[in-house]
Amino acid sequence: MRVTNNMITSNTKSNINANKVLVDKYNTQMTTQKKINKPSDDPVIAIRSLRMQTSLSHIDQYLNNNISDANSWLNVTDTALENMKTILTDVRSLCVKGATDTLKEDDRRTILNQLKSLSDQIYAEGNADFSGRTVFTGYRTTEQLTFKTDEETTSYTIDQKLSYKDISEARYTYGSVDVPTDATNSFDETISIGENTYDRLRLAYGKINGKDNSDGTGAIDPISSMSYTTAAGKKVELDLAQGKFVDENGAETGKFTMYESKEEWLKANNGEAKVEDTDMVFIKDTGEMILGKDLSNTLKREKADLSITYTKTGFDAGEVRPEYYYDCKMKTPDMQEAVQYTKEDQPINFEISSGIMLAANTQASDVLSTDIGRDMTEMMTLVSASTQAHDKVSRIEKMMSMDKYSDEESQKKLQTYLDAANKEATYADDNLSKTYQQFISNFDGYLNKVNVAHTNVGGLQQRVELTKTRVENQKETVEELKSNNDNRDISDIIIDYYAAYNAYTSSLTAASKVGSQTLLNYL
Repeated sequence: MRVTNNMITSNTKSNINANKVLVDKYNTQMTTQKKINKPSDDPVIAIRSLRMQTSLSHIDQYLNNNISDANSWLNVTDTALENMKTILTDVRSLCVKGATDTLKEDDRRTILNQLKSLSDQIYAEGNADFSGRTVFTGYRTTEQLTFKTDEETTSYTIDQKLSYKDISEARYTYGSVDVPTDATNSFDETISIGENTYDRLRLAYGKINGKDNSDGTGAIDPISSMSYTTAAGKKVELDLAQGKFVDENGAETGKFTMYESKEEWLKANNGEAKVEDTDMVFIKDTGEMILGKDLSNTLKREKADLSITYTKTGFDAGEVRPEYYYDCKMKTPDMQEAVQYTKEDQPINFEISSGIMLAANTQASDVLSTDIGRDMTEMMTLVSASTQAHDKVSRIEKMMSMDKYSDEESQKKLQTYLDAANKEATYADDNLSKTYQQFISNFDGYLNKVNVAHTNVGGLQQRVELTKTRVENQKETVEELKSNNDNRDISDIIIDYYAAYNAYTSSLTAASKVGSQTLLNYL
């Protein structure tokens, strides 16, 4: 094969350029310490680098945002649950204190003041929020658990489920002493004061007025429907029009009577708290269903579940909103259609690692029962009744010590009042003591729910911390792999650079010899 000078020159130029490219490559690597400068340099390295960069972006999202947010959410929840536990423990202590029969006037006033303070705070803890998102309200994180202000015209139609396990004993006193302003006046010597004990079921709310605010007439009955079903499947329904319960065969099983208040109930029964054995009495003001003896025994024996739909218009600030606890419909005067709410599980999920979802939220219905507020309200009512009864005794005793009533006739009249007032105070104290004793177990149950939720949150916090540690280790591993894939050691680059540079200078030296002599030099 004939090799010409042009061929030698061309090859020399190509070799010089190739060596120059290598020098430039290693010079760039020395500056960047990267294996490649563009994807075309090595597509395999480029693809692996992109994949690992994507993984690092995801890991940074988990560490800097998702895990951090989940941890903060859980910390807010943990603090709120700790506060709830403290409040419920304090209320339970008041139950223990109130259950004694040695309370003095100062003790009763102290209990009342503490209950007022604690009742304002317990549901307020359910409004705890993280970055403006309430943590106990499921998906509705922009709304609070409780009503912010009094809403007198807001109506809710609520579907509430009750069980035979919710039946509790309650004492209903009747009769009251009116302290005379003047013992010389005539008076009724037959002051009847007594007490009856019945089982009851209690709704989540009192003041079940049933007003319909769509046209302002208030025409809707407070109760739309009621029925109970036994464990064997036997169903008994309330016939509101007839005021009676009927079974599946249409036979009457008991009567149903509705009263505005306890006072109206007493008035209808000649001043006595009374319900027939097979009947039910419903008190709108307190939201109580008072059960006759036989009806209560039937519900317990047959392990019945009761369903009731009722309408309440008007809620006080601080009351819990029904939509977080029950299926219900809400309507205000300016709404054309009612809003339907369905009670369901509403988890707030955080993706704390690839494919790992964490439901960080705790729903109010799993922690704060509506019965807590009802119990505390009843406790305050009972201690107030006891205080008022003892105040009557003190006022009558003071009158008896006055000179103007020292005559035998006045003393006799005042003694009659005093005996009745002492009887009223005795019933009030007995009701206070027994109810507070009964509520000790109630608040043990409420505390247990909070403790379970608190333990669950603690477990979630530990899970988040373990995941965080694993993701941090994963980040270090991926960063190391990416570094090995993308970067070169500077010492290796220097060696390759000098080798390429020497080859380049050698090629230049060799090129200088090419073409310096031709055939003409030998002619």
